[in-house]
Amino acid sequence: MKHLEKAIGHFHNNIHVYPMWLCPFVLPSQPGMVHPKGDEDELYVDIGAYGEPRLKHFEARASTRQLEKFVRDVHGFQMLYADVYMDRQEFWEMFDGSLYHKLREKLDCKTAFPEVYDKICKAARH
Repeated sequence: MKHLEKAIGHFHNNIHVYPMWLCPFVLPSQPGMVHPKGDEDELYVDIGAYGEPRLKHFEARASTRQLEKFVRDVHGFQMLYADVYMDRQEFWEMFDGSLYHKLREKLDCKTAFPEVYDKICKAARH
C-alpha cells in the first residue's frame, strides 16, 4: 500500500493498460513464500491490468520484466496467475523459498514434483 501511487504511475507509464483492478489485502507476517519483509502484518494491493496496451512499440516480455523489477524493488510480489519472465534468481529474490525448499527436501518432493518456478515461468518450461 505504501508504494501504490508509484506503482499505478509505473503501470500507466510503462504499459498503459486499462481497466486496472485494485484489490487490497492484508498479508500476514508468517513463514512461507509470501510475507512482508518486516515482523508485522502489512496491507498490500494486487494490481491487475486488463486490456490491450496503449503504448506504441509495446513488447510484452520487456515490459513485464520492467514491472517485475519494480515489484522486487518495492518488496512486492507478482501474483502467479500472470506471465512470469523473471529468471530463477530473480524469482527467489521476490519470494522466500526457505520454508518451501526445506519442506521439499524433508518430504522428498524434489524428484516427484517440479519446483514452483519451473511450473509458472515460461522460460523454464521451454
